Amino acid sequence: MFKIFIIEDDQQLVHLLVDHLHKFGYDAKPVNNFEKVRTQFEQYSPHLVLLDVNLPKFDGYYWCRQIRTISTCPILFISARDSKMDQVMALENGADDYITKPFDYEIVIAKINSHLRRAYGTYASSHNERAITITGLTLDVERLILSLHDKTIELSHTEAKILDELMKKSERVVSRDRLLEKIWDDQAFVDDNTLNVYVTRVRKKLALLHISDALQTIRGQGYRLVPNWRDEV
Repeated sequence: MFKIFIIEDDQQLVHLLVDHLHKFGYDAKPVNNFEKVRTQFEQYSPHLVLLDVNLPKFDGYYWCRQIRTISTCPILFISARDSKMDQVMALENGADDYITKPFDYEIVIAKINSHLRRAYGTYASSHNERAITITGLTLDVERLILSLHDKTIELSHTEAKILDELMKKSERVVSRDRLLEKIWDDQAFVDDNTLNVYVTRVRKKLALLHISDALQTIRGQGYRLVPNWRDEV
């Protein structure tokens, strides 16, 4: 049974979410101490998180960053704040999706189902059976790990999908439309700014492996990964 962790301070909304999640066969647990969200997350070990922006003590962006230091599980923001900047900040801080309030519970369930399928379902299993290696750089999609030489870093699901597509087509241009289709084929929130945010995050992850200028922007076309790093130390 998949476990959903709810980080939301509107108790009426929490009760409704828990009821709907139980109806669809999910185990759901709301946070009960907003000063110990990370501790409760670790104790519960959920498969997915529903997270509000406005919370007591620290905001949702803070807790999203905290969770990302220990987990790559899907994180879906649910918030009444509907500005583009709020949505971009959520993605920059490690979220996988953003749902604005008021929302239709069927849409929330559909998005949860979608993210769980991608992270743990049949598609994920078949997609992740292989690892890709280019000039010593290895992407393990199942474990969400990117490694070069003796250094390894963790990726989010979205970062891994972007690198998967770029590495499969190494030195060839991958269109922006293709990347958007690859990542958000059935999600509502899609725009160019969203893709820009994730490409920036992928570049930062590559930089942690001392890879710079390998992910190139081809103006008016898309992106290209050029193996400009050494296979050996």
